[in-house]
Amino acid sequence: MAVKRVLHYGEESLREPSKEVHKVSKKISDLIRDLFDTMYAQNGVGLAAPQIGVNLRVFVVDASTKDDPMDPMVFINPKIIKKSGAVKSTEGCLSFPEAYTDVVRYKDILVKATNEHGKQFVMEVKDGTLLARCIQHENDHLDGILFIDHCLNRFEAEEVLQKHNLPSIEPDKLLDEEELKSQIC
Repeated sequence: MAVKRVLHYGEESLREPSKEVHKVSKKISDLIRDLFDTMYAQNGVGLAAPQIGVNLRVFVVDASTKDDPMDPMVFINPKIIKKSGAVKSTEGCLSFPEAYTDVVRYKDILVKATNEHGKQFVMEVKDGTLLARCIQHENDHLDGILFIDHCLNRFEAEEVLQKHNLPSIEPDKLLDEEELKSQIC
C-alpha cells in the first residue's frame, strides 16, 4: 500500500487513546498493509496505528530474528489478560528517532486479540523475549502510553531526549511501577 509518515514524540495524537475496531473492513486491511510497509521502511519491529496518525486499536509486529524466525503478526483490539515477572531492557521507538533508554516490562504475558482475518486468538509469550516486550510496547501506544513513561531513570532518559532534540519528559505521564521495578532480576 503506502509508507506513511511516523509521528514523533510531542505530536498530540500519540497521547490519545485509540478506538476499538468493530469490523475487519477494507479500510482496516489497508491500514494493516500501511503499518507493515511503514514499519519495514523504518527498520522497526513493531508499529501501532496511532504512530501514523490513526487512533484505532491496531498494531503489527515482526520480531523475527535469525535465531528465532516467526511470521509477522497483526493485533486488533488487543488485551493483555495476564502478566507476571519483570525484565529490564533498552528500548527505542520509531516515534523517538535514535533515542533509547532502559525500561521495565513484564517478563511473561498472555494477550488476546483479533487477527487480520477477524479471528480471535490468545497468545502466551514468556521469558521477556523481544516479542513479549514489543507486544507491550505497541499495546501501550493504543492507550496513549509511550515507552519513555516506563523509563527506569528519568534523568538519563531526559538527557537522551535532549541529545536528540525531542521534547522533555512529561512528569505526569511517568508510570509508578515500583513493584514491577523491584522484581527485576
